[in-house]
Amino acid sequence: MSITKETFRTLIQEGQEEIKNVELYNRPFEFEANGRYVLVGVRQAGKSYLLYKRAREMMTEGYQLEDLVYINFDDERLLGMTANELDLILQAYQSVYSRTPILFFDEIQNVDGWEHFARRLANMKYHVYITGSNAKMLSRDIQTVLGGRYLDAQIYPYTFYEYLEAMGITLEKEWQYGSKRAIVQQSFADYMKWGGFPELLLFRNKRNWLNSLYEKILLGDIILRNKVKNETALRLTMKRLADNVMQPISYNRVANLIRSTGTTIAVSSVSDYVRYAVDACMLFSLENYASKFVEKETVKKHYFVDNGLLSIFLLGGNTALLENLCAIHLRHQYGNGLCFYHKNIDVDFLVAEQGYAVQASYSIYGEGMQDTFERETKALKQLDGFIPLRRLVIVTYDEEGVIPLDNGKQIEVIPAWKWLLE
Repeated sequence: MSITKETFRTLIQEGQEEIKNVELYNRPFEFEANGRYVLVGVRQAGKSYLLYKRAREMMTEGYQLEDLVYINFDDERLLGMTANELDLILQAYQSVYSRTPILFFDEIQNVDGWEHFARRLANMKYHVYITGSNAKMLSRDIQTVLGGRYLDAQIYPYTFYEYLEAMGITLEKEWQYGSKRAIVQQSFADYMKWGGFPELLLFRNKRNWLNSLYEKILLGDIILRNKVKNETALRLTMKRLADNVMQPISYNRVANLIRSTGTTIAVSSVSDYVRYAVDACMLFSLENYASKFVEKETVKKHYFVDNGLLSIFLLGGNTALLENLCAIHLRHQYGNGLCFYHKNIDVDFLVAEQGYAVQASYSIYGEGMQDTFERETKALKQLDGFIPLRRLVIVTYDEEGVIPLDNGKQIEVIPAWKWLLE
């Protein structure tokens, strides 16, 4: 069945009804009044709701519902759509309304070549808001085509602060000394295990929901989009990355682990699968600050963009979940400025420009934890000898303290639930 103007007339009407009726939750994202946007992030991170939020904001500013066009390109009626058919959206709207629409395009990466249409819309002075689940939308090539006409932003699932707000938990000044402390700690246990996908809060069987989301990302955003033929090898690659989330690992090592199961895979395929998962915004990778160029590209740490996606691979795994959560939080704050340091000493996270180093350790003070205490503190002290640090932190599950150093500095030991809310 071909895509026609009638198809889009139907979709435009349905989109207007959706904007009118959707129940919104609040997220602290402020749109520039005259900005055009490309919002990119993993599926279900909340990008669509930001479009709805902006549409409703514009209605409070005086725009009418008829001014708004919302199209979700995940709609099965648009399967196989080409860039040449995008102009049908404008034709369909103009066949009904004699005004200039404000355009909201969801998951537009499904249409190859969308960026040329987006550039033309900007040149024609349309207000346009775009979302997608492919990190390539933020690439230099796409930005070159768009020519600075759009603002871009990476959208993640809920931070812990947003998660608490969504749960109806508000934090007053000095909250950590009152009754809210226990509520925050209890909420953190759920957040660390199941992550911060907004829609997940509506479901009791969180593992089933997360498994379903993972399958959608794997099948739709990785296998179908990249024409992956060896699905078994891809799935094993994701499993091995989850098993080794705290360790720098080479593509060659991953390939060897997969071959040990009897599955044939080339090292180049592992590299491709990781790149596809990064493009799908499911993974992000950190380089070793201490490595030479070639090793920076081939030996990395790989983290999942949300703890829920990692949790479905693990039995227990609280230590891995804690480190993954620290990686997510620091990635939010410092983007590509975040790395790790691994050369005779092992420091989990380093923001070199800020002089900020972080170790993630579930416990350092408990019984039998002396070796862990020595290892974590020694690594930070050694790194401070190579790279003068302004802040040294050990993030734990629920331990707190201060470790003074001989040079007058100190290592802060901070519970993750408090550190995430700084």
